[in-house]
Amino acid sequence: QVQLVESGGGEVQSGGSLRLSCVASRTTFSVRDMAWYRRAPGNQRELVALITRSGYTNYLDSVKGRFTISTDDVMNTVYLQMNSLRPEDTAVYYCSLTGDSGRRYWGQGTQVTVSS
Repeated sequence: QVQLVESGGGEVQSGGSLRLSCVASRTTFSVRDMAWYRRAPGNQRELVALITRSGYTNYLDSVKGRFTISTDDVMNTVYLQMNSLRPEDTAVYYCSLTGDSGRRYWGQGTQVTVSS
Protein backbone atom coordinates (compact mmCIF):
# COMPACT_ATOMS: atom_id res chain seq x y z
CA GLN A 1 0.00 0.00 0.00
CA VAL A 2 1.38 3.37 -1.02
CA GLN A 3 0.90 6.35 1.27
CA LEU A 4 0.99 9.91 -0.02
CA VAL A 5 1.46 12.77 2.42
CA GLU A 6 0.80 16.31 1.25
CA SER A 7 2.00 19.53 2.85
CA GLY A 8 2.27 23.21 2.04
CA GLY A 9 -1.36 24.26 1.93
CA GLY A 10 -2.66 27.31 3.74
CA GLU A 11 -4.22 30.70 3.28
CA VAL A 12 -2.74 33.39 1.08
CA GLN A 13 -3.91 36.65 -0.42
CA SER A 14 -4.73 37.00 -4.08
CA GLY A 15 -1.53 37.28 -6.11
CA GLY A 16 0.47 35.32 -3.58
CA SER A 17 2.31 32.01 -3.91
CA LEU A 18 2.29 28.61 -2.27
CA ARG A 19 4.31 25.45 -2.85
CA LEU A 20 2.65 22.10 -2.27
CA SER A 21 4.68 18.97 -1.64
CA CYS A 22 3.68 15.32 -1.67
CA VAL A 23 5.92 12.51 -0.48
CA ALA A 24 5.17 8.93 -1.45
CA SER A 25 6.15 5.96 0.66
CA ARG A 26 8.52 3.53 -0.99
CA THR A 27 6.94 1.69 -3.91
CA THR A 28 7.80 -1.75 -5.26
CA PHE A 29 6.59 -0.87 -8.73
CA SER A 30 7.38 1.73 -11.36
CA VAL A 31 5.53 5.02 -11.25
CA ARG A 32 3.69 6.01 -14.41
CA ASP A 33 2.80 9.53 -13.35
CA MET A 34 2.14 11.82 -10.42
CA ALA A 35 -0.43 14.56 -10.41
CA TRP A 36 -2.31 17.21 -8.47
CA TYR A 37 -6.10 17.40 -8.47
CA ARG A 38 -8.38 19.81 -6.69
CA ARG A 39 -11.96 19.99 -5.57
CA ALA A 40 -13.67 23.26 -4.77
CA PRO A 41 -16.94 23.32 -2.77
CA GLY A 42 -19.83 22.35 -5.02
CA ASN A 43 -17.53 21.37 -7.88
CA GLN A 44 -16.23 18.11 -9.22
CA ARG A 45 -12.64 17.10 -8.76
CA GLU A 46 -10.45 18.35 -11.60
CA LEU A 47 -6.95 17.61 -12.79
CA VAL A 48 -4.66 20.57 -12.12
CA ALA A 49 -1.30 19.26 -13.29
CA LEU A 50 0.31 15.96 -14.20
CA ILE A 51 3.87 14.82 -14.80
CA THR A 52 4.91 11.48 -16.29
CA ARG A 53 8.02 9.42 -15.74
CA SER A 54 9.39 10.75 -19.02
CA GLY A 55 8.88 14.34 -17.92
CA TYR A 56 5.79 15.14 -19.96
CA THR A 57 3.56 17.67 -18.21
CA ASN A 58 -0.05 18.66 -18.65
CA TYR A 59 -1.91 21.54 -17.01
CA LEU A 60 -5.46 22.74 -16.54
CA ASP A 61 -5.92 25.69 -18.88
CA SER A 62 -6.71 28.12 -16.08
CA VAL A 63 -3.40 27.46 -14.29
CA LYS A 64 -1.07 27.46 -17.29
CA GLY A 65 1.71 29.98 -16.81
CA ARG A 66 1.01 30.24 -13.08
CA PHE A 67 1.52 26.72 -11.72
CA THR A 68 4.49 24.42 -12.21
CA ILE A 69 4.62 20.70 -11.40
CA SER A 70 7.92 18.95 -10.77
CA THR A 71 9.31 15.81 -9.15
CA ASP A 72 12.55 14.53 -7.73
CA ASP A 73 14.69 12.16 -9.81
CA VAL A 74 13.05 8.98 -8.52
CA MET A 75 9.45 10.28 -8.55
CA ASN A 76 9.18 9.89 -4.80
CA THR A 77 8.14 13.49 -4.25
CA VAL A 78 5.99 15.76 -6.39
CA TYR A 79 5.73 19.52 -6.04
CA LEU A 80 3.27 22.12 -7.22
CA GLN A 81 4.54 25.67 -7.30
CA MET A 82 1.54 27.99 -7.42
CA ASN A 83 2.10 31.64 -8.29
CA SER A 84 -0.30 34.51 -8.94
CA LEU A 85 -2.98 32.72 -6.96
CA ARG A 86 -6.60 33.74 -7.45
CA PRO A 87 -9.65 33.27 -5.23
CA GLU A 88 -10.97 30.73 -7.74
CA ASP A 89 -7.94 28.53 -6.96
CA THR A 90 -9.41 27.94 -3.51
CA ALA A 91 -9.93 24.19 -3.10
CA VAL A 92 -8.71 21.05 -1.44
CA TYR A 93 -5.69 19.86 -3.41
CA TYR A 94 -4.99 16.14 -3.70
CA CYS A 95 -1.83 14.40 -4.75
CA SER A 96 -2.06 11.22 -6.79
CA LEU A 97 0.37 8.55 -7.96
CA THR A 98 -0.33 6.08 -10.75
CA GLY A 99 1.65 2.89 -11.01
CA ASP A 100 2.45 0.93 -14.14
CA SER A 101 -0.60 -1.27 -13.52
CA GLY A 102 -2.81 1.78 -13.80
CA ARG A 103 -3.81 1.72 -10.18
CA ARG A 104 -4.03 5.20 -8.69
CA TYR A 105 -3.28 6.17 -5.13
CA TRP A 106 -4.44 9.33 -3.37
CA GLY A 107 -3.26 11.60 -0.61
CA GLN A 108 -5.53 12.95 2.10
CA GLY A 109 -5.71 16.44 0.63
CA THR A 110 -4.51 19.85 1.72
CA GLN A 111 -6.61 23.01 1.86
CA VAL A 112 -5.60 26.04 -0.20
CA THR A 113 -7.52 29.23 0.47
CA VAL A 114 -6.95 32.40 -1.55
CA SER A 115 -8.54 35.55 -0.19
CA SER A 116 -9.31 38.58 -2.32
